[in-house]
Amino acid sequence: MPVPWFLLSLALGRSPMVLSLERLVGPQDTARCSPGLSCHLWDGDVLCLPGSIVSAPGPVLVPTRLQTELVLRCYQETDCDLCVRVAIHLAVHGHWEEPKGEEKFGGAADPELEESRNAFLQAQVVLSFQAYPTARCVLLEVQVPAALVQPGQSVGSVVFDCFEAALGAEVRIWSYTQPRYQKELNLTQHLPDCKGLEVRDSIQSCWALPWLNVSADGDDVHLVLDVSEDQRFGLSLYWNQVQGPTKPWWHRNLTGPQTITLNHTDLFPCLCIQVWPLEPDSVRTSICPFREDPRAHRNLWRAARLQLLPPRGWRLDAPCSLPAEATLCWQAPGGGPCQSLVPPLPPANVTVNKALELPLLNVHPNLCVQVSSWEKLQLQECLWVDSLGPLKDDMLLVETRDPHNNRSLCALEPSGCTPLLSRASTRAARLGEQLLQDLQSGQCLQLWDDDLRALWACPMDKYVHQRWALVWLACLLFVAVLFLLFLFRKDQVKGWLRLLKEDIRAGPATRGRAALLLYSAEDSGFERLVSALASALCQLPLRVAVDLWSRRELSAQGPLAWFHAQRRQTLQEGGVVVLLFSPGAVVLCREWLQDGASTPAPQGPHDAFAASLSCVLPDFLQGRAPGRYVGAYFDGLLHSDAVPALFRSVPVFSLPSQLPGFLGTLQEPGDPRPGLLRERARLVSQALQPALDQLLKAPGDPGDPEDGTRDGT
Repeated sequence: MPVPWFLLSLALGRSPMVLSLERLVGPQDTARCSPGLSCHLWDGDVLCLPGSIVSAPGPVLVPTRLQTELVLRCYQETDCDLCVRVAIHLAVHGHWEEPKGEEKFGGAADPELEESRNAFLQAQVVLSFQAYPTARCVLLEVQVPAALVQPGQSVGSVVFDCFEAALGAEVRIWSYTQPRYQKELNLTQHLPDCKGLEVRDSIQSCWALPWLNVSADGDDVHLVLDVSEDQRFGLSLYWNQVQGPTKPWWHRNLTGPQTITLNHTDLFPCLCIQVWPLEPDSVRTSICPFREDPRAHRNLWRAARLQLLPPRGWRLDAPCSLPAEATLCWQAPGGGPCQSLVPPLPPANVTVNKALELPLLNVHPNLCVQVSSWEKLQLQECLWVDSLGPLKDDMLLVETRDPHNNRSLCALEPSGCTPLLSRASTRAARLGEQLLQDLQSGQCLQLWDDDLRALWACPMDKYVHQRWALVWLACLLFVAVLFLLFLFRKDQVKGWLRLLKEDIRAGPATRGRAALLLYSAEDSGFERLVSALASALCQLPLRVAVDLWSRRELSAQGPLAWFHAQRRQTLQEGGVVVLLFSPGAVVLCREWLQDGASTPAPQGPHDAFAASLSCVLPDFLQGRAPGRYVGAYFDGLLHSDAVPALFRSVPVFSLPSQLPGFLGTLQEPGDPRPGLLRERARLVSQALQPALDQLLKAPGDPGDPEDGTRDGT
């Protein structure tokens, strides 16, 4: 039986949060005013014509503030409509004309002025109301004795009963005088629906609302609608996006009791449910029950995508608004953590699905954008890696200015920001004077600038070249000595040169091509199988990187940063990324692709496969994978057709049965000979088979014949 975890009623019932409304009897509009004022409501509606603003001839009454209150206008005990009561607060605008000349110093008062001050201030106040499809304008005449008021003083208020409106409607109200002496007041209000008011027994359109029960059963969420057998109603699921219009996702017209099942991967914080009877002018009621659901928030971050748009733009795509902050950071070569920079991007919530501009003067491949939530890094992307090239060994200088325009400079290093002219034992401190000269001579690129700070990127290539100058000189001397030996002892030197030539030819082959293995850590048996494969490949001319051998780096950097560094280094060196598919990896890929798969096993803190999907999937979606990626799976653990179709754009091999083809793809073009390749495949198969047999015979095998992850061999 499903266990209810959130119970909602879209029909009305009593709760501490519902409002009890005052009842007005009869259809007649009325007006009343506060003590000291007299008011009159004109019969019927008037035309809504504000006109232009004119100068006040003297003191006049003008509206200063609008207030609304919800009431019920009832024709019978159980036949009522929602109605908006409007209160208009009034004040005196303008001044009396002051006496001039002798009268100002005690002369006789002007009889006309005294008469005007003993008269009444009058105003015709227009109240305009719009609520689709209704529009009305009413006219109120208000007057107050002029002797009782002062300019700028509030004189009271007028209350109008009332404008009828539909439940859940958006209403707009304006107020101004005729003639108009100032800008009109306006007010926009969203009226509550049936569930927020104590009106179920009074408003007939609320009687037919269905009851909705939301419950969880394992990985599924059930929407149970309890209505009569013949009642017809509409049900809509949509994404309620704060930054932009709502986005419909699912809509059905249904009859009678229904149970709609959602997979937990479909949940998002902004997923809302709207239900209404299929009757004319029926009330629609909406709820958003997954705002605080942890699974919904995890799904939201998995669906989010960070894009960098040339020349200096960026964009975060997500189904819902994200409570996140974006920052700029500097990624130095070598795979260390990305260091946060000024200027910080706007600290408010990140605007999703909208292109934003980075506050930069120039771009640099080492600049990256990080998106974090609750101080946890969620996404990171470096600036236009494909167009700007690999990371550069540049030094980032941070310039700080005080109000007196005094400057200080420091260099951003892994240990912090090192002052240029300091005695610290860092590269920036040793080269402080040279870097300062480079900055003054215009050799550094300015990335950002404001009144108090600036960022500069200074190239370090020439200093690296100077360091190796002595080494090159020694090499030249060594070559000269060899040349002299060759002249004096030709025969013996020829033999040495022959051996040296063979060593040089064997050198690159021995070093081998780089290969990065990515897999989903399901259990210890599968990790032993991956370790056996990696160890066997290391015996060949291949340089293998796998997270099993980099636990300390993973703990220090985190899976995402470690994978970014390894992937960048592997591809820059012309290597290949190997995706090892297992049942858990296939499920995780399908989940990221929103394929509706079941939940994979929880990922460990060192699992680089889960962290890599945010980078791997864009390469496949944008057609950059061929030549850079290779897929593989193990015989007996997975069907060949279980690999998602997206990943079949690159070669996918079954191991160990297709080892020759797999090894041939990993090797450099033209190496090795076919006979040698078959021998290497035999050696790798011998090393791999015991670990594979042990995994297939172990109890609790991850394969499951019912879900198509075993081939039955």
